[in-house]
This record gives sequence, structure tokens and C-alpha cells, in this order.
Amino acid sequence: MIQKVIMGTHVPAKLWLKDVEPSCLEQIINLASLPFAFKHVAIMPDAHAGLGMPIGGVLATKGVVIPNAVGVDIGCGMCALKTNLKAENLNAKTLKSILKEIRARVPLGFDHQSKPVDEAYLPDIDMSELPFLKDKRKKCLVEIGTLGGGNHFIEIQKDTATGDVWIMIHSGSRHIGLQVAKYYNQIAEYWCEKWYADTCKGLAFLPIETQEAKDYMKEMDFCKHLAFQNRRAIMDSVKQSVQTVLPEAEFGDLINIAHNYAAFENHFGQDVIVHRKGATRARAGEIGIIPGSMGTRSYIVEGLGNADSFMSCSHGAGRKMSRTAAFNTLSLEEESRKMEERGIVHGLRKSGLDEAPGAYKDISEVMANENDLVKPLVELAPLAVLKGD
Repeated sequence: MIQKVIMGTHVPAKLWLKDVEPSCLEQIINLASLPFAFKHVAIMPDAHAGLGMPIGGVLATKGVVIPNAVGVDIGCGMCALKTNLKAENLNAKTLKSILKEIRARVPLGFDHQSKPVDEAYLPDIDMSELPFLKDKRKKCLVEIGTLGGGNHFIEIQKDTATGDVWIMIHSGSRHIGLQVAKYYNQIAEYWCEKWYADTCKGLAFLPIETQEAKDYMKEMDFCKHLAFQNRRAIMDSVKQSVQTVLPEAEFGDLINIAHNYAAFENHFGQDVIVHRKGATRARAGEIGIIPGSMGTRSYIVEGLGNADSFMSCSHGAGRKMSRTAAFNTLSLEEESRKMEERGIVHGLRKSGLDEAPGAYKDISEVMANENDLVKPLVELAPLAVLKGD
């Protein structure tokens, strides 16, 4: 439910959380003061400060697109599927064997493929029509099927009600998406300065009728599809890994959602451009995924189509402390102990403390705050976690 309403100079901001860090609050007010912001700004319960716009923010605009309101990992999102396996039949040794197989197949962190993947994984979009990406076909093919770092993960989970085993993946468009985001944000910053546009730091925009904005929308859409193909390729590798250890494994249909993109949509009777940055679309009946941290539960959800949120929900638990604060304050031993007490197979290291469970908000509180946005269908507890740090 809406916990708080904050006024900007142009529209209000509706918040699905009570406690907001000062830097995030400043960004929310900036968004709500944009002259082209439509109706109101929606802030999800996992929100925290980002670059220009909070992660966990939803902004609808009239006539402009803002590259930083999508973010640098264009198309980043989640995918998940159910298997025919039961958690009671998977011990720590088996889970470690599966993770070992995954590591052999999926490049992690900054690693790329040693050779290009099959071109069938490329989005079915003519790259020759993309001004920035037209000569980056080979680069795409060595990045597809790679996890990346930061908060990206591969997780083996169990349905807390039935014991069914699930696989969940969080990844995006890799360096390709980052390049596109930076390229068009630089163009936006250049023209905003030329036009003496009164905008806030990190919120440079492109009028949608310009060729630059049209090009961004096309290349952003390509990156969104590329991110999905990346997750699909990773999932194919994970399925192979599981079947190497457990030949009897079978897999259900893939659920896929993105949480960093902009799209033309109709809300409150008007056509607008909806920017979701760390927010998931949640139309009525739409199936989505809301992950917790690497030590807490995740959820398969059904959207409720709440108009006030522009039919959106959170994209995860959301950070409660910065990466620097996590490194400086969290204990590797304590964070590891908590996960081991829950029987989670993990590889948390000192270098990954910024992604430890203690760095994140309480997912149960996040879910409670958005009970008017989504309905939980499946609650999933982690069995084994692989991070790309």
C-alpha cells in the first residue's frame, strides 16, 4: 500500500515504503519536479538511490525519454523455471557438483565466451538498422550466455510448500547494454546543455520526436531482447549442468521478466513513455519474479494491475546499505554462518560482501508493502547460490 506521498514542484511521488535514505529522497523530489513527468512518480518498496533516478522507481513522461531512467544494464531481469526434482533428494554434495558443472559452462564476472555462441541466440532484429550497435555483432555473441557480476546470480531453489526444485537467474545485457546507455546519455547531456535545459544531474533527456531518441528506443529495445537471450542461454547451460549430474531432470516453461527499460504504454487514458528502473511490470494476471537476497526467499508472483504504480512492482529486496558500507561493516563469517545454518550452499567471499544478505532489505517487509501490487504464487527458498562477483 502507498505509505507516503511527497510533493515535487510538478507532480507528487507515491511511495510504497516509509523509510527513505536522504540521497534517494532527493532523487525522488527531482523526478517529481521534472516538467514532463506525467501524473505522479511511483516508488517501489525496494527503492534506493541510483544514478539520477532511484533504483525501484517508475517514471512516466510525456514527449521525452531519459537514458538514465532506464539505467546502464538495459533489459536486466529475471528468469525462472520449475523442474521435476524434489529438494529432499538433493544433498550438499549433489548441489556442489551441479555448481561445479555450471562454472565450467557459464563465464562469470567480467569473463566472456571463449568463442561466439550460436547466432540463433541473437535477437531477431536487424542490427544494420542500429546506428551504434551495427558493428558489434561479434561482441554480442561472446557476451551472450555470461552471467556478469554485482548482484547477478544463478540460484537453485525449493518451493517451500511442495519441495519442488526451481532454477532462477538474474542477469542483463552485459557490456553491450552499458555501452548503449552511456552513448545515448552523453548525447542527451550534450543537447540538454546546448538547449539550456533545466534538468537535474543524471536526468538528461531526449525529445522523443528527435532521431537520437528514436535511435535510443530502437537500440534499448535490442538490448532488452539481448538480455533475455543472455538469460535463455545461461538457463540452457544450467539445464545441461543439472542433467549431467542428474540425468532424470526435466524442466518446465521459462518465466522471463525485465526490470530496466522504457516502453510506450497507455495509463490514465494517455499515451506515455514509462521508465522502469529496477521495477517490474505487473499487469493484472501477469506472472513475474521478485527475488530476495542470496540468503533469503524469492517469489513467483501474479500482477494485480494497480494503476497508481503504473502497473509495476518491486524488482527484488533492494539494498539497505551501500556497497562501501557493506564492505566496511558486514562480517564474512557472520554472513556465511547465517546461510550455512539455513543449509544454503554458497561461495560468498570477502570480495562479495556487498552482495551478502545483510546488505539487503527484509524481503518479507518488501512483499508486505506491495500486497496491492502483486499476489505471491510460489515462495522459494535458496538451496545453492552462484554469484558473479
